Order: sequence, then C-alpha cells, then structure tokens
Amino acid sequence: MQPRHFTSLLDLSSSELRQLIHRAIELKAHRDPDYQPLKGKVLAMVFEKSSTRTRISFEAGMAQFGGSAIFLSPRDTQLGRGEPLEDSAKVISSMVDCIMLRTNEHDTVTTFAEYSRVPVINGLTDLLHPCQLLADMQTYFEHRGDIAGKTVAWIGDGNNMCHSYINAARQFDFKLNIASPADYGPLPSIADAAADRVAFFDTPALAAQQADLVVTDVWASMGQESEQKKREYAFRTFQVNQDVMQAAHPDALFMHCLPAHRGEEVTAEVIDGPQSVIFDEAENRLHAQKALLEFLIRP
Repeated sequence: MQPRHFTSLLDLSSSELRQLIHRAIELKAHRDPDYQPLKGKVLAMVFEKSSTRTRISFEAGMAQFGGSAIFLSPRDTQLGRGEPLEDSAKVISSMVDCIMLRTNEHDTVTTFAEYSRVPVINGLTDLLHPCQLLADMQTYFEHRGDIAGKTVAWIGDGNNMCHSYINAARQFDFKLNIASPADYGPLPSIADAAADRVAFFDTPALAAQQADLVVTDVWASMGQESEQKKREYAFRTFQVNQDVMQAAHPDALFMHCLPAHRGEEVTAEVIDGPQSVIFDEAENRLHAQKALLEFLIRP
C-alpha cells in the first residue's frame, strides 16, 4: 500500500484536515503518558534549514508518543555530498517509519515522497509551510471555533506562509485578503487555484477590514538576509499596527509563525497585546504534529 504524505495541505481532504485539528485539540487537552501509539517507531528529521519550533515539536512529539527521532543535517550525511535524492529517499525510508524534511527547494520534498516507502512530511520549504498552518488552524478553532466562512487578512510577503494560507482558504473554506507590496505577492499559480477565496488589496488596513484573523511574517525570510534593506523599504507601509487591528473585527486574533521582529512587520503593541495568540500558536505545533504523525504512521 502506498504511504500517505503531507507535502501540502492539498494532500489531505478538507474532512481529514478538520479531523486532524480536532484530534490535536483532544491530544492537547488530555495527555496520557501511557498512550504510546508510536512505540518503537522512528522519525528521520532532515534539516537543510535551522529550526527551533520544528525540531523541538517533532522530536518531543515522537518522544511523548513512545517513539524516537533522528536529526540529520547535510553536514552529517551523504545528502551534503551530492547523493541523489532518489537514492537517499530509498535508503532512509528502508530504515525508519516516517521522514520529515525542512529544506529549501520544494522539489526535494516531493522527490523524497515519490521514492519513499514511508510517509514524508514537509516541515518547511521555500514554497509551502503546511505544518504551521495546522497549528494556526488549531489555534483559531480553540479560541473562536470553526474558521469556515470567516475572513483572514494576510499582511506582507507572498511567501511560503502566504501560499499555505491560500491553500488553507481552499481547504477550510474561509476568505483570504492579501496585502503585499508590488512584486512581493504570492505566486499566481497558487493564488489563481483558490479562485474567489482570495482577494488582493493595496493597503493593510483595507485587507484587514472586518477580518476575524490578521496574520503576518518577517519581511526577509531565512536566506533573504542580503535583501533586508531593500525589503525594509518595500514593506515599510505593510506593518501590522494598532490601526490595522482596529480595521478588523473587535475580537479578531493576531498570529505570527515566529521568530518576529518587533517594530518591523508588527508593532510590540500588537504582538504583545490582548489579541495576540502567538504563544498558543507556537505550542500547537507540537499537538498538531502529534495528530499528523499518528494519522500518517498509524492510519
């Protein structure tokens, strides 16, 4: 039987994604140390990009489920010496029960999935960050209930997080308003597939009008440090501040996948304010990914 993979939110059905969210909430509320569904199972974690939340959440999740995780970096493996991805996928998947990759090129993850005999999880690529969206959706469900029919405002770079929010709008049935500087919007191929689920606005305040959730990310992501000054200028009017939050619903939530740069993409007043749920969001990486691991390894 072919394994199920999670390279994108589109790999699962809408009902399966909701099942994962509700399971994550359940696992968070009722942690049973005797429940070890992944006892004896091994997760291989392949990191080309450094990480705090991704590594800790996956490693802790496997440990809490009775399994174990192996950290692999290109510096320590043949991946860094040019071994074909197809060969690496075949070899690694013959020894472990699941593979998670946090890497640059999205093709790396899809190639692993094609040649792996075990489930492959996208822990982050330059194109998508679906695991973060599981945590974000769990956080919204916990605080406000189902997000179907709601409005989300994405402010800032049309990056991997923005792309995954576009996919989430399709899968969870919400409206996504996007405000990005010219030349920094999401890929048209991803946005066009969402049809009328996505709308574009020239300013953050317009995108945030009557929004139930406001989300942003850093102006320069990992690997874009050389563009920092250029991006600071381009994004200077795309900050989430109190004016933007006041354009949203009074009970709108604020999220950010972290790490954040206070005073750049978001003011301290907002990210440390009463509408911010960033630390619930960060913790929920653990619970959402436990639900995902359980789903993929013990279908």
